[in-house]
Amino acid sequence: MVDAHPEIVITPEAHWIPLWFEEGAGLTAEGMITPELIARLLDHPKFALFRLGRKDVIALAGDGHSLSYAALVTAIHDLYGKIRSKAFVGNKTPDSARRMQTLHALWPEARFVHLIRDGRDVALSLMAWPRVTQKRPGTLPTWKDDPVSTAALWWELNVRRGREGGRLLGSGLYHELRYESLIANPAEECANLCAFLGLPYDDAMLRFYENRPRKSLSARNDWRPITPSLRDWRTQMPAEEVERFEATVGELLDELGYPRAFPSVRHAVMEHSCKIRELLTQHSLWPARQ
Repeated sequence: MVDAHPEIVITPEAHWIPLWFEEGAGLTAEGMITPELIARLLDHPKFALFRLGRKDVIALAGDGHSLSYAALVTAIHDLYGKIRSKAFVGNKTPDSARRMQTLHALWPEARFVHLIRDGRDVALSLMAWPRVTQKRPGTLPTWKDDPVSTAALWWELNVRRGREGGRLLGSGLYHELRYESLIANPAEECANLCAFLGLPYDDAMLRFYENRPRKSLSARNDWRPITPSLRDWRTQMPAEEVERFEATVGELLDELGYPRAFPSVRHAVMEHSCKIRELLTQHSLWPARQ
């Protein structure tokens, strides 16, 4: 929807942006790029999705020594926008919710939009994702035996850290948006979003599905007109899974105003959820705080 705005283009997901800076690989102690980083970038399969010419990227990097990491990534995004005749460039990477401090340090004026969805629907989507076992949360040690509780804790982690980061940034740089409200009131929510970004609202955002390529089943789903979610925990999630999810992260559901189906959870279910939380949050694969 945002990409359909005449002044904004959204790039492919780019988990590498904050990660590489935090790792420091291919960077000098002062945060300047090196030729090694440029080579790594050009060979990265996710960067290939940007569809930028190798010569253009190499030209942006100059001699590969005199440019900061932030300046290089900015130049890449500026080029991406220029090619598509858009003045503003955004990036939608879910993991960014956990890395706002790093991203804010690199781009102090960047604005963050945090889209929050009912975690029970998120869990359904994660459990139906064909590649979930190749990435977190599917690679976490509790996923195989209890994907519901694992998905619940993963959702909680990302939502809480995103909101914590947003509070530090303040309302001028952080905007929280509910998925359910966006579906129910798209024009109003898009107008509010544009106001936050300092741009005029354009109803092309509501017609994002028009004139889009239809190359696969997933693409057709992506470019449908605005419709209620394909995932609905009320009808698609078994009662015992709903209870387990709510036992695990019920406090966050309450905090966000999502009604529970099980106001009272059985003791055995709560005990199980506590064990999963302890096991998972102490594991080496669980993301540490920045």
